[in-house]
Amino acid sequence: MPRFYLTDSLESGQTLDLPDNIVRHLNVLRLKHEEEIVLFNGNGHVYPARLLGLEKRRARAEVLREEPADNESPLNITLIQSVSSGERMDFTLQKSVELGVSEIQPVISERTTVRLQGGRADKKVERWQEIVISACEQSGRNIVPNVLPLMSYRQALQKMPSEKTKLLLSLNRAQKLNQIQPSSDGLIFMVGPEGGWTEQEEQQAFAAGFQSVTLGPRVLRTETASLAAIAAMQTLWGDFV
Repeated sequence: MPRFYLTDSLESGQTLDLPDNIVRHLNVLRLKHEEEIVLFNGNGHVYPARLLGLEKRRARAEVLREEPADNESPLNITLIQSVSSGERMDFTLQKSVELGVSEIQPVISERTTVRLQGGRADKKVERWQEIVISACEQSGRNIVPNVLPLMSYRQALQKMPSEKTKLLLSLNRAQKLNQIQPSSDGLIFMVGPEGGWTEQEEQQAFAAGFQSVTLGPRVLRTETASLAAIAAMQTLWGDFV
């Protein structure tokens, strides 16, 4: 059943006009009057609804009921991702949400080739949040991970909570993931850009309480490394069984 994210409050019996982006999607899917869809607004519940009418530029729906839906991973993962170029960043965010990350912090590190500031950075973060929402619609997640404002690598290190397990993907002083005992408060996992971390950045991370982990002897692209590590974490400590 098609799923759509709304920012509105939702409740059983409510009728509402759907926003333009959903109307366009409904028309692309060729849905008809009286067909059912699923709405969610990030509160962890789902709201099956019936289309009361669908036109080219307007659609109205009735919320049929409210249902609890607990499909979030028990593993709380914050992904700190150095911004990668082209579509790699979009792909990383989309798939990491499907794999269950709770929050995403994009950062600019020394070897980041994409430089974003001011309004351009804000627009890019808005776009990334849209990608995250689409990934939730597709994957069945009902709590939408937040894409935090873009910041420098050093700023991100200064904001690290002390109670979480902090992991850095690196070959320097590296352990295997199965040698780590994660905190019950969750994980912070940091992945570098295409050129990797500089030696200075790694030392700064170690000073901030990060442990270095490796995924094996092969060198992975940045987008592959993030997703492979998250999948491995979910297998070791999450809900991949």
